[in-house]
Amino acid sequence: MEISPIILEGQHVRLEPLSLAHAEPLIAAAGDGELWNTQVTIIPKPAGMKDYIQAALDGQAQGRELPFVIISKSSNQIVGTTRFYEIRSNDRVAAIGYTWLAKSAQRTPINTEAKLLLLTQAFETWKCMRVELITDVLNKQSRRAILRLGAKQEGILRKHLILPSGRVRDSVLFSIVDDEWSEVKETLEKRLVLHGVAVKDSSRG
Repeated sequence: MEISPIILEGQHVRLEPLSLAHAEPLIAAAGDGELWNTQVTIIPKPAGMKDYIQAALDGQAQGRELPFVIISKSSNQIVGTTRFYEIRSNDRVAAIGYTWLAKSAQRTPINTEAKLLLLTQAFETWKCMRVELITDVLNKQSRRAILRLGAKQEGILRKHLILPSGRVRDSVLFSIVDDEWSEVKETLEKRLVLHGVAVKDSSRG
């Protein structure tokens, strides 16, 4: 698994390597819906955005994370962020998370296509055996979305995190394994077709 900054591009979305230069556009994206007020996802307030980005870049430097900004190709604007994290190359395992989108980009093809790009990178380029997705036990919207991907719920991580608010969070652990990837990929591609997105056949390059 070669963990280095890359660009992943689909029809509606482009994922570009995160950098500190993205702080202001991400503040603007988070301001669309004042996302920092959510209680079930860790989204920094404007004053904390640079530290949030730097923590992701530190993880990248250590080979544990690969963070991206999410760019809507229709507007050419940054609408959120996502990343691979807890990358364990020796075990061929990675997690996908820290994903959030501006309110106006939610319930669009953007998140579906971003997940397809990330999972394709994980399973087809890195040859991962397993990809994990973890969310707050209280985040019903995220839990439903992960299940719609075709991921399997494995259990509850009790007292998993202490959030900035001080709340002790239980987390739900989901996974997709390589044996399931073809079916998950087909599901995502069908969802994009329903959104009117032409899906490229990755087997043809």
